[in-house]
Parts: sequence; C-alpha cells; structure tokens
Amino acid sequence: MADPGPGAAPATAGRRALDVGRLVEQATGGDPAHRARAVGRLISLVEDASPALREVMAQLAPRAGAARVIGLTGSPGVGKSTSTSALVAAYRRRGVRVGVLAVDPTSPFSGGALLGDRVRMQEHATDEGVFIRSMASRGHLGGLSWATPQALRVLSAAGCEVVLVETVGVGQAEVEVARLADTTLVLLAPGMGDAVQAAKAGILEVADVFVVNKADRDGADRVVSDLRHMQSLASTAPAQARVQGEWVAPVVRTVASRGEGVDEVVDRVEEHAAWMSRSGVLEQRRRRRAADEVEAIALTALRARIGDLRDGDALQLLAARVVDGVLDPYAAADELVAGVGAGLRAGPGLAAAP
Repeated sequence: MADPGPGAAPATAGRRALDVGRLVEQATGGDPAHRARAVGRLISLVEDASPALREVMAQLAPRAGAARVIGLTGSPGVGKSTSTSALVAAYRRRGVRVGVLAVDPTSPFSGGALLGDRVRMQEHATDEGVFIRSMASRGHLGGLSWATPQALRVLSAAGCEVVLVETVGVGQAEVEVARLADTTLVLLAPGMGDAVQAAKAGILEVADVFVVNKADRDGADRVVSDLRHMQSLASTAPAQARVQGEWVAPVVRTVASRGEGVDEVVDRVEEHAAWMSRSGVLEQRRRRRAADEVEAIALTALRARIGDLRDGDALQLLAARVVDGVLDPYAAADELVAGVGAGLRAGPGLAAAP
C-alpha cells in the first residue's frame, strides 16, 4: 500500500492510519507538489477499493463534477497516445488544467497497467497543470477500468478542467466510452480498414468528433470520404440534421506527431460542448453517467452479498428445493433477491466496488 503521506495518525502494525480529510484537502488545494501526490494516492485508493473510499467520495462529492470529460477511442496503432499528448499541449496553451486517464491492458502477473503513462507523455510529466495516470483495465471488456468514473471524480475535485480518457483500443464493446465521456473522439487512420470497422462497431452512433490521424499518409482522403458517405446514409442526413439543430460529428484531419490539426480538434470539441449546453444533452449525459456509476456499485455489492450466501446455507437450501421440485428456479431466485435485499437493509449499506 502506498505511503499515506504527512499528517497521518499512528496505527497498529507499524502502519499509519489514513487521514482522509487531510488527503482530500491536499488534493483539492494547497501547493502543487502535495496536490499531485495526494491525487495519486486518492486514485490508488479507488483502484485498490480501499475501505476509506466511501469517506473519500463523500468528501469529494460537493467539489466534483465540473470537469469536461473527453474520451478517445480507436483501433490500436491509430495514434491515440500521441493524439492525447498533442491535445494536452493544445489545452495547456489555452491555460486549461488537464487530467489524463490512460486505461491500459492489465499485466497478467501484477494486475497493473502494462504501459507507462510518463513514458508515452514525457513532455508533460513535469507540468504542474497536468496530471497523468495509467489505470489497468483489469480485463474489463469495454476497455475501461471499473474505477475510471470514480477516478474522474478525484481529478475533477482536484481542479482539472478537462479530463482526457484514453481507452485500450476499439472493439465491438468499446462504445462504452461514449457513456462515460461528455464528448467522444473516434480516431481513425488510413490503411487500417477503419471505415469498415467503424460501421461494424457502431462507432458512427457514438462519435461526437471523428479524427483522421496520420492524414499525411496515402489513403487519408478515402477514410474521410468513407466517413462522410456513411454519415449520409444515416437516418438523418447531415444537411437536414443541421437544420433541425442536431449535432453532426465533424471530420478533422490531424498529424498528431507534428501537432497539425490538433487545435481544430479542440475547437470542434468546444463547439460540441456549447451545443450540449444549449440543447440539454450535457445534463442528460452526466445524469446517465452517474446512474451507471451508482448501478455498478450497487450490483457489485449485490454480487458480494450473493457470494456470502453461496458460502452459507441459504443458497444451498434454495438449490435443494429446486432439485426436489418444491420450487422452480424463478421462485427460488425471487427468494434469494428478497433475502439479499433484507440483508443489505440490515447491513451498513452498499460498499464501494471492489
């Protein structure tokens, strides 16, 4: 476990008890050196499902939620990390404090992230206006760690105005990033069959901005053309959508390794943010995100409770009644759910997700 930092009280076994109030205070104010360390420790508490996490989230709640969340997704090799780094630089030129959560594949040995954050974004490592953290996906199919929503709360409370969430890579289940982000950037590159993959994975529906990276390569024009053609085949044609005030995902060309086109991406993101505020979509997305987070925590607590029942007699008795023909599986499940609910109402409440 990470060192709890200065100000912690003595505890048993030679370890120091966690002073949550002090840690939250350091993360949300004070000098930048202490802030960065405190933010890192709070995110570690999130990833480790610390027993103190409930208290941490309670103290962060009044200060979290203001950051704009921008998700970046795309096939491996399209340049997500390079684009993320270029976007950080573009926002910093505008004086915006930025957080980055890079959700990496999980090491099968340590359970930690395989890729290093500062290895890929070295130029920002010493910038006090940037906080970068790699988080292990821990086998989560959508490419996002379960802890990501709570880590977003930490960064928002710590004063990050924009948080970039870079996912593992695009796949059939990768559209999950759209439920987490205010604005979703879908990155594509020439020569990778991305236009076809975009159509198959339902990316057209989740993209708020298309970014055709490596646009200096042959085939970039074809990718742009294919995207616009697929948009024209959608249920609402782009021209009609503009008349109706709907958002049509723009297509932006970039060469992220040279910073070309990145400022235009930021401009399109800002336009999307303004449209969401006017249309009420931003509030809808954030409520949906909060609902997803609450549901995930609740379901995890339910699974833990059912696991406890499996180790005890209740579930085995229900299973025996099903085998004997006294109960059908649905009636048994109803009894199990009723028992879980009663146990949760009698207990200390829902726990943070493990």
